[in-house]
Amino acid sequence: MEEAKKEPQQPLIEQLKEYAEIRFKLAKYKAVDSGSTIFASLIADVVVVISMVLAFIFASFTLAFYLAHVLDSDWEGFGCVALLYLLIAIVIKVNKGGIEKPLANAFVKKIFKNKNSNDGPANI
Repeated sequence: MEEAKKEPQQPLIEQLKEYAEIRFKLAKYKAVDSGSTIFASLIADVVVVISMVLAFIFASFTLAFYLAHVLDSDWEGFGCVALLYLLIAIVIKVNKGGIEKPLANAFVKKIFKNKNSNDGPANI
């Protein structure tokens, strides 16, 4: 009965090699998983941004034509919309520092949120 219990054990070096290979594969799979999650999130964000830009463009034309109808002049309607965008651009330019930092922080949080949500209790 003791003979059945005694199985030849692998040498410690071979076990360490196998452990290192498994850890490497795990790291590779985690990298692929986090990369694909970030890529999918980026694609979804791009689709949302494109949709918002199209909605913004059509809303701009709608506002310009409405103002043109109210003012009885096409150039005045479109000019008012252009002035509105010029004012928005000036406000953004003046507050550039106050806008850049929160946007950069939001991007960093989004990347690390996607990365950390995939990490389990056993981090590499």
